Amino acid sequence: MNFEKIVFGFFITLAATLNFGFTLGNIADPQLHNVWELAAAIAVSLIATVLKFGDRTQLGAVHLATSLVADLQLIASAVVWTVYAQVLQADPLGAHQMSTVVSLSAGALLANVISVVLMISESVMLRR
Repeated sequence: MNFEKIVFGFFITLAATLNFGFTLGNIADPQLHNVWELAAAIAVSLIATVLKFGDRTQLGAVHLATSLVADLQLIASAVVWTVYAQVLQADPLGAHQMSTVVSLSAGALLANVISVVLMISESVMLRR
C-alpha cells in the first residue's frame, strides 16, 4: 500500500463528506446548516488542495482544478455568511440569505464529487 495515496484519498473523501453534511437539509433553514461544519469543510478542502500540488500528470492537473473550484466556492460561501451575519446584522439568516450560502457550498460539493470520481477512476485504471 502507498501511504501517500491513502492520505490523499482520505482527505479528498473527507472534504466531500463534510461538504455533503453541510449542504444536506432544507436549503433555506439556517438551523440545519452549522457554521463549524462549513469551517471544517473549508479546512479539509484546503489540505486536500495542498496534497494535490505535487502531482505533475494531466489527471493531477484536473484534480487540482476541481479542488481549487471547491475551495473558491466554500470560501465564497463563508464570506457571504459572514457578510450577512456580521455586516448586515442578519440574525438569524433569512431563507434567501441561507439559500445563497448553501448554494455556493453545493457548487463546491459538485467539484468534490468530480474529484472523488476521478480518484476512483484513477484507482481502477492502475495495473498491478
